[in-house]
Amino acid sequence: MSTDVMSTALEPIALPVTAVTCLEDRAHIERTAVLDLEAGVQRLRLGPVSALAVDRTLHAELTSGHPASVLDVRIVRDWTPRGPRPSDDEDSALRRRVRELEEERLVQGQRRDRLHARLDLLGRLAADLLREIGEGAGRGEAEQSRWARELDRVDGERDAYGEELRAVDARLAALATELGEAVRAMDLAEHEPAELVGHVELTVEASAAGPAGLLLSHLTPCALWRPAYRAVLDGESLTLETDAMVWQRTGEDWSDVRLTLSTARSALANDPPRLGEDRLTLTDRSAAERRTVDVELREEEIGDLGPVPGLGLPGVDDGGEVRVLNASAPVSVPADGRAHRVPLSAFTTAARSEYACTPELSPLVTQVVWCDNRSGHALLAGPVDLIRGSGFTGRGTLDFTAPGAPVELAFGSSDDYRVVRRTEESRDSAGLTQRTVITRTVRLHLSRFSAPGERDERVVLLRERIPVSEVSAVDVRLRKEACAPVPDALDADGIARWDITLPPGGRRTVTLVYELSASGKVTGL
Repeated sequence: MSTDVMSTALEPIALPVTAVTCLEDRAHIERTAVLDLEAGVQRLRLGPVSALAVDRTLHAELTSGHPASVLDVRIVRDWTPRGPRPSDDEDSALRRRVRELEEERLVQGQRRDRLHARLDLLGRLAADLLREIGEGAGRGEAEQSRWARELDRVDGERDAYGEELRAVDARLAALATELGEAVRAMDLAEHEPAELVGHVELTVEASAAGPAGLLLSHLTPCALWRPAYRAVLDGESLTLETDAMVWQRTGEDWSDVRLTLSTARSALANDPPRLGEDRLTLTDRSAAERRTVDVELREEEIGDLGPVPGLGLPGVDDGGEVRVLNASAPVSVPADGRAHRVPLSAFTTAARSEYACTPELSPLVTQVVWCDNRSGHALLAGPVDLIRGSGFTGRGTLDFTAPGAPVELAFGSSDDYRVVRRTEESRDSAGLTQRTVITRTVRLHLSRFSAPGERDERVVLLRERIPVSEVSAVDVRLRKEACAPVPDALDADGIARWDITLPPGGRRTVTLVYELSASGKVTGL
């Protein structure tokens, strides 16, 4: 068996991208090729590949049963030189224009030199004429008509040539500006800058000659994906399409590749965070602190567990578990850095809808639609384009939804409703108990403006909140006898709900009354 190492071939073997696993901020690239091996140790040059490939992630293996093994694999990068200057027969229109401007500038420059020479000659002629006039006048000669005629002729020629010289100078300045712009445009359009290109050098040892399949993989930055959705509401059915927005600028196009989308975060460290020391100390309360209870009203956002929002492009919310999605067909993504939409899945299911309003936050009545997630996979958090009968209505946000879990989408506000909110507050103090009672009244005026011919009634869900006390010294009580009507439900977070039925052109007023009762030692209300 021969053990001579062959030199690297000048012509590299093509190594196209066949499969891509797009992660949250990078991509795992797989390439395949069929190698025609010879017996012995040989070095092959494959590519070109992206110069951004991460060297330490490079892995190569022979996939067929050919008796061969990989001894070494590495990426070699070099700068490609500029292309050769095209011949005159292949000149572009821009290059021909540059040549025409240069020839015209040369002609105008020669013309300017001739005009300067003529003006110098006319200047000497005028000086000789003035000297002749002075000498003749000294000798008593009087040829005023001839002297005046000669001076007028010289001055006329000097003015004519001077005006022509100014026109030539203006044309030369315009030519210099136009030529500079044309040269810059030609440099950008025809001169290819040097490009950093990578090639894979593979050293293989084979016991016999024959073809062998090669599978090569590596990580590459400058690629990412985010989920996106399209919801179409048609009556009582909802069609939800799941897409992936893919960006990549790796330096090479992905043509007809098997695309896999993963939420794995390979860049995150596996070590737990370092714990810092947190000391807690106990101190005795002062006499003034024991006599009073300081309270304050604060806003609390009710939310589920999820990732902490950050600035810039948001990450992928996968619910804490790695999710993998696959494109149903081969995908082509050019390396232009732009967003490319890749369809993943779609399903149509029955939908439930209602009209809801939270007047404290917004006076608009919004159509909210629910359906079950029938896609067969988890719906990751992302933007959703909302479309109903009238067309595109806006863009919302879809939260993380497990398979089979309900999906909630808001399809924008309805112009048929108007909600006006009014609040009143009264404060009273009891003399004996020294308790402070604050009574708050909230009135919600709901109106429906219907088009002629409408006969159906609609249910509008109103939500209003009351404070929730965390200390025993402050008591919050809903005065049901003063509410009109009484809320249909009141949860532990203090959210009161009414289901209001409105006929076409109907009006309703909802009144909510609650009181805050605090002992005399409570301050801050």
